[in-house]
Amino acid sequence: MSRDHGLRGLRRRRRTDVGVLMAALSVTASGCVVVHGEREVLPATTRAEAAKALEEFTAAYNAADKAYDGSLDADHTTGALADIDGARLEAGRVNSPEGNTRHTPLELTDAKFTIPKKAGWPRWFLADAAGSKGAGSRWLLVFTRDGVDETWEAAYLTLVAPGDVPEFKTDADGWAEAVPANSTEPAVAPGELSKDFAAYLKDGGTAFAQGPHTSGWRAQREKKSSRPGLATQYIDEPLTNGDYAPLALRTKDGGALVFFTTRHFEKQTAAAGASVPAPNKDVLALTDGEIRQSLTMEFVSNEVALDPADGPVEILGRIQGLTSAQGE
Repeated sequence: MSRDHGLRGLRRRRRTDVGVLMAALSVTASGCVVVHGEREVLPATTRAEAAKALEEFTAAYNAADKAYDGSLDADHTTGALADIDGARLEAGRVNSPEGNTRHTPLELTDAKFTIPKKAGWPRWFLADAAGSKGAGSRWLLVFTRDGVDETWEAAYLTLVAPGDVPEFKTDADGWAEAVPANSTEPAVAPGELSKDFAAYLKDGGTAFAQGPHTSGWRAQREKKSSRPGLATQYIDEPLTNGDYAPLALRTKDGGALVFFTTRHFEKQTAAAGASVPAPNKDVLALTDGEIRQSLTMEFVSNEVALDPADGPVEILGRIQGLTSAQGE
């Protein structure tokens, strides 16, 4: 896998974007072609099928983790989660070709499913479960698919405190409501959150509430950047297209719970006569080139945010993973 030099040069191979609406073409008596799209608003899936999708994902995730083999769960992940988990498995494979000797199976119990009604594809739903890992956190997984015959794939995975999961707006039958990316009803349109978060990490501001993933992260970066003899630069980018598109659910109070993705670069450059601190073996496994004077690391992060009808956005959870690195 080739990579160009520089902060913006690193790119992990991307999956082909999908999401074309299914349509049937028919010819009328007058010879005109009419396109019949998926216009009917329907639940994304049944609760039984959602439970089966979670079960199949968990089995594939455990098999891949045990063998350090990304091909074993590749059909069950996409988007940010595929990037993060795929790189983790790749590094594990390099450092432990015989497999994961520390593997313990992930168990997801007490699963709750929030399934929105919507028209067209992709369709998606949220699984909220208790995990055997994660210190009592709730595991939030968003599953998507682009056709009725396709496998449900987990695009987002975040862990949040049990009390942080909001109540969702549902109809009489218990189906939830998806919030469009361009909706102006929440404080920030879901489609703008990735861009706004990247801008906040650079410049600060009041759009996001203080917390470990906002003000805390900025403070951590500032402290890291002040190390003598080592210059650290950051670039943050939004990811919003295809499998990285934000997905949002209407909350009972009129806001939205939004899942979105960002990409981050961190470049460490040592002063003359010094060297970059030696990275751990997992970073080295994903590094191209020889680390002499600098190391540039690329990360993908997926966030879940409480986007209220009014007021600052609160980042409830974030999972980030190294996806590639370049030494120079």
